[in-house]
Amino acid sequence: MNLKQMVGEKAAEYIKEGMVVGLGTGSTAYYMVEALGRRVNEGLNIIGVTTSTRTKEQAEGLGIPLKSVDEVDVIDITIDGADEISRDFQGIKGGGGALLFEKIVADYSKKVIWIVDESKMVDELGAFPLPIEVMPYGSLQLFKIFEAKGYQPEFRLDEAGEKYVTDGGHLLIDLNMKEIKEPHALATWLDGLTGVVEHGLFLDRVNTVIVGYENGPVVKEVR
Repeated sequence: MNLKQMVGEKAAEYIKEGMVVGLGTGSTAYYMVEALGRRVNEGLNIIGVTTSTRTKEQAEGLGIPLKSVDEVDVIDITIDGADEISRDFQGIKGGGGALLFEKIVADYSKKVIWIVDESKMVDELGAFPLPIEVMPYGSLQLFKIFEAKGYQPEFRLDEAGEKYVTDGGHLLIDLNMKEIKEPHALATWLDGLTGVVEHGLFLDRVNTVIVGYENGPVVKEVR
């Protein structure tokens, strides 16, 4: 069993009868959804709230009952992956392009669990490119702002070489910053830029992190 599958299956154990569950997006969350699908087929009653079209299609194929985030009062638990987690448990997400929906679902959740393999644990954020979801209109102006800051922006492209379009109909600009010394200050600045819909800094948002190591998963309780 690979590390991603190990933590995905471990995280699925946190899901209890009657819960409303946020279902993350990405290669690690995939295994959690697969494990949850098996439990649903064995009789577990839950409602899933998905964070992307990709996860929605996977969950539907497994027979997991779904509602949208606007059809539930609260989400009991959300389980999702992360691209980087710093030693103080701040995160970068959005490598899979679902950061906006992921953040919406996380913010309406009582508890957030991130599941990662050990390679995602870092001292400080920034080696992984920071995704910025932007409106198409004015996106080149934002690109120039990021360029002037020295953030080495790149428009994310799809498999056809065209600009990647998110489930929300936006574009993604990835910032190659190498290191992010003050993530909270950067998040505040990004939040204030007109045309930025969302960014991949997930700060002070996680309660539990499950990390896959060769000798087994380690659960870290954050807050």
